[in-house]
Parts: sequence; C-alpha cells; structure tokens
Amino acid sequence: MPMSLVPSRPFFEDRNHAFWVLQSAGWSGYFVLRALSGIANAMGWLFVVPTALTTATGYSLTLLMSAAYRRLFRMRPAVTWTVSIIILCTASAVFSSIETWAHATFYRTGAMPEGIQFLSAILLDFSLLAAWSALYYGIKFYMLVEEQRIQLLRLESQASSAQLAMLRYQLNPHFLFNTLNSISTLVLLKHTERANAMLSRLASFLRYTLVSEPEGETRIRQEIETLKLYLDIEKMRFEERLRPRFDVDPAAADALLPSLLLQPLVENAVKYAVTPKEEGADVAVIVRRMGNRVHITVSDTGPGSNVGQNDGGTRPVPSTGVGLANIRDRLAQAYGGDHRFETQARPDGFDVTIDIPYVA
Repeated sequence: MPMSLVPSRPFFEDRNHAFWVLQSAGWSGYFVLRALSGIANAMGWLFVVPTALTTATGYSLTLLMSAAYRRLFRMRPAVTWTVSIIILCTASAVFSSIETWAHATFYRTGAMPEGIQFLSAILLDFSLLAAWSALYYGIKFYMLVEEQRIQLLRLESQASSAQLAMLRYQLNPHFLFNTLNSISTLVLLKHTERANAMLSRLASFLRYTLVSEPEGETRIRQEIETLKLYLDIEKMRFEERLRPRFDVDPAAADALLPSLLLQPLVENAVKYAVTPKEEGADVAVIVRRMGNRVHITVSDTGPGSNVGQNDGGTRPVPSTGVGLANIRDRLAQAYGGDHRFETQARPDGFDVTIDIPYVA
C-alpha cells in the first residue's frame, strides 16, 4: 500500500509517547539554539558544557513538574493555580541556581557566586518554565476537550442507534397475536399445511426484522419482498378481503432506504382499511424514480374521510398515530430535511407519500 494511503493515527492518541516526543524535541531544540547562540557570540566551544548541564537540569525539572501538574490538573482551579505557581517559582529558583553554578564552574572560572547571586538567571528561567507550563496545561486541556468531544459523539451515536432501534422494533403486537392465534386455529382444525405455511412465513418475516441492523439500510427490492412476505401472512387471515398490489419502477428497485420503513404503513392499511370493512380493501405500494429522487406511495381503499373522527389530520379512525410518528422520526434521522412525508385522507381511502433522495 502506498504510504500516502496509510491512515495516520492521531498524534495524541498515545499520550505517553506524545509527551516524550515533545519533551525531548523541545529541550533538544533549546540546547541547539542556546549552544549555537553562544558560539555565534564568540563565547567559544566551552560554552556548550554549561549549556548541556542547564538543558539536563531543565529537562529533569520539567519531568518532576509534569508529575505534579498531572495530579493538579483535575483539582479545583484555585488549588491548581496556587500550587502550580508555587511549583513554578521553586523550580525557577533551582534552575537559576544550577545554571549560575554551571557557568561559574565550567565557563567563567573565578569567585563562586554567593547567596542571592545564584538567582541571577531566575527571570529568564522563570519565563522558560512558565512557557513550558502553559504549553503543558494547554495540551492537557486540548486533550480533555477532545476526549469530551469524542465521548459526546459516541453518546450521540449510541442514542441515535437506540432511538432507531426503538422506532424500528415497535412491531404491532396485534399482528403477532392475530397471526399466532390464526396458526393455533388452523392447527385445531387440522389444517396442517396452511398452519405450517403461515408459521414458515412468520418465521422468515421475524428473522429479517430482528437480524437486520436498526440503523441499516436496505434496497427497495428487498423491502418489497419483505412486504410481500408480511402480506402473505395477513392474506391467509383475510383471504380475498385483502387485495395487495405492487407497482415498482425497475429504475428505483436498487435505491436504498431505511430498513422496514414501509412495513408500518402497510400494517396500518391492513389494520385501518381491511379490518373494518366487510368487503375488505385494496392496498397498493407504488414506487417511482423521478430524476435523483424516489417517490413512494402507500394507499388503501379503506373508510377514508367519510367515517369517524380524524386524529389530528392523519387517519380518520381511532389511532395512536405512533406508526406515522415513528416513520417521520426515522426519515428525519436518515435524511434530515431532504425528504417529504405527507398523508392524505380521501373519501374512499388513505394515501401516504414519501419522497427521498435516490441513493444506490
């Protein structure tokens, strides 16, 4: 695989490795710049010796400071700032003392500094260690924010998946109860073949329902096959009263949509159109591709707007409206605002229209 195609890991993913890389690179850079500066200012090669000792001192002090800062980072801000400043001032004094001693011993031989003279470099060393401390806390804060961002994204993803699972697995218990009751009746009547056929279709339908991922997508072709399986089960109950019809544009058959999106619509049609009418009803599923859009219509010839009270403009029968609300939520989860979902009660039936992008 070409190197350009190899995915790179985030630099701060391994915190320990990142710390040692930055620590070593920073102090190595300090040593090189300080040594070159001294040589360029005609201080001679001997200047490298105290510079090396100073660098080693700074490296060691900042290791100790990092250990302290690591424990202070998650404390109350007042404690963190107060103790950090005390540590910074103490480390600066130690750093200045060792740096002054190293220069007096190896570079400028003569009288050894005494007392307050050992703090002659404290201003420069304080600035250096303060910059190191600010960088350390800045990187720690960045990693904390990044952790929280990743955790938030993970929680949002889990919440979204859980919501989709909840919406998608809300199978109508009446369907399961009625199907199992019909199977039981067929067994009692010794209609073994019909009972076996109904049980086999139910098992296939439930297998698809429970195995497919809740946030997954399926092709319209597969969705239609699942609907036919569902209606085959219902047709064994309603016989000629249920008259399904499918009209699927071959150009739209490979389009993707959320799995089991249409099943609640067909289930509603059976429940609210076929069941109440003695003569039953027609249930039609029409799918058309229109450019880069897919147009889906689920309609029935049920009671329509001539019967009963309208439940908020959706279905003129007693209904909780949960099925339609779930579909709205799933469409919003999958497509955001790039979809259309409409319902219309006619005098002789009910239509549901869905318009989504064509994605193969």
